[in-house]
Amino acid sequence: MSAPRSASRAWTRACVRYNDGVSDLKGKPLVVAAPARPGSGEKYLTPQGFTAIRNGIKRAAGGAGAAVVAGRLPPWLKARAPSGAGFARVRGLVREHRLATVCEEAKCPNIGECWNAGTATLMLMGSVCTRACRFCSVDTGNPHGWLDPEEPENAARTVELMKLRYVVLTSVDRDDLADGGAAHYAACVRAIKRRSPHTAVEALTPDFQGVRADVETVVDSGIEVFAQNVETVRRLTHPVRDPRAGYEQTLEVLEIAKRRRPEVLTKSSLMLGLGESDAEIDETLADLRTAGVDIVTLGQYLRPTVNHLPVRRFVRPEEFDRYRERSLALGFLECVSGPLVRSSYRAERALQRNNAGLDNRRLAT
Repeated sequence: MSAPRSASRAWTRACVRYNDGVSDLKGKPLVVAAPARPGSGEKYLTPQGFTAIRNGIKRAAGGAGAAVVAGRLPPWLKARAPSGAGFARVRGLVREHRLATVCEEAKCPNIGECWNAGTATLMLMGSVCTRACRFCSVDTGNPHGWLDPEEPENAARTVELMKLRYVVLTSVDRDDLADGGAAHYAACVRAIKRRSPHTAVEALTPDFQGVRADVETVVDSGIEVFAQNVETVRRLTHPVRDPRAGYEQTLEVLEIAKRRRPEVLTKSSLMLGLGESDAEIDETLADLRTAGVDIVTLGQYLRPTVNHLPVRRFVRPEEFDRYRERSLALGFLECVSGPLVRSSYRAERALQRNNAGLDNRRLAT
């Protein structure tokens, strides 16, 4: 009978530690096994020395059961595997400058399309979040105040090398920092603007626990677009989002940003397929407009691991078209709506008022 996986991993780690510094045995090269990568929902030690949970949700805490919608994904949700010269080039830049991207951490299905087009969403302040939303696969833990002091210049250098006209900066939540990371966020924006003054910057931020001064720090940093995602309808906010997040808190953050600098566009995003009704979608869109939000994006929720919330329904492409029409009727400048849309998808095209070039009718056939 084979040993349990956990025992096997412990034995491998012990062997690696025991053989540290040993390069050969009786004149022959010694090959040492690399430490096993933690599985989804397992704890691990980060290079910075704090513990985190892979993909954010512990196995025992999933409690979501099997997805209500079983079987294969519908054809309109099939994304091509990332490949191509542009994809490889962007990935190389991200690795070289030690940047985390939400494209990778959140398993975005559009990573190949966006990176081949020379655009990327950079994730600031590391890849470990202090919150554990049950839709999100970003690792969770307590970084205990750790920040990379070189990140502002690294981000600016990467944007400059990529010759981006538009960049989205997002980040993990950092409740371990007194200001939620607002000053660091602003430093990254200013560094980008110094090197690339004509690059438009969108800040897709945490909620900063609703602290006005911290929100205003980011809004005043020189951004063109301020985004904070409501994620889901009021009724489903908990359990979908971490208990420290809130529906009203997100609306308040968006209002603070718009009041502080009316010329800065505000933006939010809504996932569909978690069990919301059409009436609740309409209510959320109306609440966002009341908060002064200019742009909204709508996309299909896809379960990242079995420990996360299940998909309750797959929204058809033609339904996304209807939701877009209803959003525009409420007065949004644009609503980018489609099955594979994510909050930063084709962000630089949001104001072309053509659904960022998406043709949902073609997807439905």
